[in-house]
Amino acid sequence: MSNNYEAIRDARSLGIPKMLLLGLQHMFAMFGATILVPILVNSYFNGEGLSIQVTLFFAGIGTLFFHVCSKLKVPAFLGSSFAFLGGFATVAELDTGIFADMTYGEKLPYACGGIVVAGLLYLILAVVIKLVERVMRFLPPVVTGPIIICIGLSLAPSAVNNASSNWLLALIALAVIIVFNIWGKGMWKIIPILLGVVISYAAALIMNALGFTNADGSAILDFSGVAASSFVGLPPFLLCKFDVTAILVMAPIALATMMEHIGDISAISATVGENYLEDPGLHRTMVGDGLATSLSAMFGGPANTTYGENTGVLELSGVFDPKVIRLAALYAVILSFIPKMSAIIGSLPSAIIGGVSFILYGMISAIGIRNVVENKVDFTKSRNLVIAAVILVCGLGFSGGLTFTVGGTSVTLTSLALAALAGILLNAVLPGNDYIFGENPSGDINRGVSFNPQKKQKS
Repeated sequence: MSNNYEAIRDARSLGIPKMLLLGLQHMFAMFGATILVPILVNSYFNGEGLSIQVTLFFAGIGTLFFHVCSKLKVPAFLGSSFAFLGGFATVAELDTGIFADMTYGEKLPYACGGIVVAGLLYLILAVVIKLVERVMRFLPPVVTGPIIICIGLSLAPSAVNNASSNWLLALIALAVIIVFNIWGKGMWKIIPILLGVVISYAAALIMNALGFTNADGSAILDFSGVAASSFVGLPPFLLCKFDVTAILVMAPIALATMMEHIGDISAISATVGENYLEDPGLHRTMVGDGLATSLSAMFGGPANTTYGENTGVLELSGVFDPKVIRLAALYAVILSFIPKMSAIIGSLPSAIIGGVSFILYGMISAIGIRNVVENKVDFTKSRNLVIAAVILVCGLGFSGGLTFTVGGTSVTLTSLALAALAGILLNAVLPGNDYIFGENPSGDINRGVSFNPQKKQKS
């Protein structure tokens, strides 16, 4: 889907009230997935796991920290990373050594300590990227395009699963977004996600009052968590602890998340039409993501990662101003001190999240396709076909990732990490690559290997 209006790069031109609404839209986009991580971790730790309040606090603080590290240029939101769920589950079940007599709650700080180390590993890769000039030669559109496609398609089952709990609600959310995005005028056109959430939630309230239920017979809305929540409360921070065993469980996961980071920044670059891998530089975004992850885990939060949901919102709204993302981050921080409001938003039916995700996740894949098409990747060349084919199969075929053992510790590379590694390696070793990034900028544009072929480059 392409927008038929000019992109907005300075949201101040819309006025403060509209900017606040746009920030709210981004906050709703990230909220469901961000709070799902602590909910799942709590199930592993028998209710003694991560706090939703702490998670929201560090999603906001981590996003702001990332923006500072990336020179305030990259419109990315950092939410909870799902990649570390397996590590949390493993640490929860450790029962040897110092963990033998620990409660689940006592094990949690050690899991967080492992994530602190994982985040610091980002700094090592950032240094390597900074020292190796023209790293972009390893990331041409024949690699980044298919990876971006995989990011969206790998999330698709989640959208369908959520929507299937109540297809009527999901379709209402989807229809509202489509109607306002296609036929909306002015501000209505650039906040379709927010409108989809609000209108479908109103429909959920009506359906719930009339006695309708979800497909499994459960109530459409559950306000029990709202009643039990206080109006104001400090997030329950805790200090992480370090142990070699927990570090060996959690830290290697960074290998996967660093590859996913490259794909996410490529997706945001393709969406906005700015090459963020060069300016502010992949090393800066990597540092921001890594330090945000370490900071969060140091005080009892989950790992952070750039969120595809918010990339989809960028594409759909056409508002590319990073200040709007920073507003969403401030909302997340404020919500972390208002448990009752967090619970109200948390009562949003999963079907609505599913309906919204139909657009957001599909939009990410569409961005990848556009990246390949606009950059004129030549698929008459066998090497390009091979690279794209292997990336797509790795990204979609290894749904459970690839697990192997290092020093007695199981390490899982996610499907997206495998796809990124395979694409980068194949592009580096297969013969016939005539792409040398930066050697001929004008020729790069003509051959379609710039992220933004229409953008004039300075000689």
